[in-house]
Amino acid sequence: MANSSIPPEVASAINPATKREKIDESAAGDLLTPAHGRATVRAVFAILTYQGYAFALLGVAAPFIAKGFGLDQTGIARMYAWISLNALGALILSRMADRLGRRRILVLGLLATPLCSLGAALATRTAWFVTFEIVAYAAIGAAITSSIVMLAEALPIEQRARGQGSGSLALGLGGGLCVILAPIFARYGLSWRWLFALPAAGVIFVPAMTRMIPESRRWERAAAAGATSSTRFYDVFRSIYGRRAIPLLIATLLGEVSGAAVPTWIYYHAVSVVGLLPARGSAILLVGGTLSVAGLELGIRMSEWVGRVRTIVILGFAGVVGILAYYWGPPANCAWPTLWLIVAHTWFATTGRGLLVAANSAVTELFPTTLRGTIMGWLLFCVALSAIFAQASISILAKPLGGLSNVVGWIAFLTIPSVLIWGFFIDETKGLPLEAAAGEAPATSL
Repeated sequence: MANSSIPPEVASAINPATKREKIDESAAGDLLTPAHGRATVRAVFAILTYQGYAFALLGVAAPFIAKGFGLDQTGIARMYAWISLNALGALILSRMADRLGRRRILVLGLLATPLCSLGAALATRTAWFVTFEIVAYAAIGAAITSSIVMLAEALPIEQRARGQGSGSLALGLGGGLCVILAPIFARYGLSWRWLFALPAAGVIFVPAMTRMIPESRRWERAAAAGATSSTRFYDVFRSIYGRRAIPLLIATLLGEVSGAAVPTWIYYHAVSVVGLLPARGSAILLVGGTLSVAGLELGIRMSEWVGRVRTIVILGFAGVVGILAYYWGPPANCAWPTLWLIVAHTWFATTGRGLLVAANSAVTELFPTTLRGTIMGWLLFCVALSAIFAQASISILAKPLGGLSNVVGWIAFLTIPSVLIWGFFIDETKGLPLEAAAGEAPATSL
């Protein structure tokens, strides 16, 4: 596994002229007050619940969107590959979070998501639908990454993993609401376009949410010192941070091919491939999603017990088993296909949630305040590239390999080299103050 020690040269990576001193989170003074931490958690929880619904839309509504636009398996995969181009916008916005502040990007996301959701709901041509969703998902992605960063910067050592768990829970709750509404709309003959009404209506809450969102005090201190304006988006590849960034990006490119394909087609596999009723497909998502909330606590406890890196390795291997059981199942003679899919989905969703808690904790701890949003943007860019590759692969290989679900199963094996890279090349940060874990210079540390 990766070495848990922080190389001494890291401390001067941002400001080499600064004398290295022992960094302790107590130096933050009143910046890590409980009141500010609670305010941040409340605001981020509300934002991620809302954005979680919008983020889940494409996956939940895939069968209906395909039918509405007259697309087969290859066509819907190709459409989703185009939508994955949102990554470039998300990278730019995430970089802006380091330059202009986390809060501004969150507010921008709260404005862009409802407007683009309304546009997508009204779009009658695939080109317009794809365009609105590219913009929407760029804003959603940047909002999610900025929220993850804010949780890391607002909470003390012992609460950081739990804070990431609360963020993942909020995303799950938002997505769960989308799962509940989809079969209800289908049952009563309502168009899938009405699913976009809820995020579109979110515009009325923008004034209240704007007042609710605090700025990261770590970012404010770095901005006041002029550190935020002196870095560039490619600085994550320079000095000691390149040793961390490059393995992370490679691991993400590999792992997120599976990460993009698996959740997108859960509902589609149950309804369009296995042949279950839409209500049962939603039940699989809802029951599995609900039970898998236990994975958040699992990820929190494992991150503090065996460390972030080991948690990712263990849960990554375990998750592949559940993915294969879901997409390569149920067997043809299975008497209880719904139960089979619920168990398999619950298994890989639980391990996935735990892995996400550990990964978000680790990534936000490995880089300094001035580059924390930037690295999240780069990782999100890699996620989108992986999604494009995943959906393109599915569209090309679905027919030769016997269907979309078979391809997703083979893609899941890419999780294995991804978690092995984490295990051998990524530093452990468990128990370290944020600035010590990131090797941040005392001049900009909090």
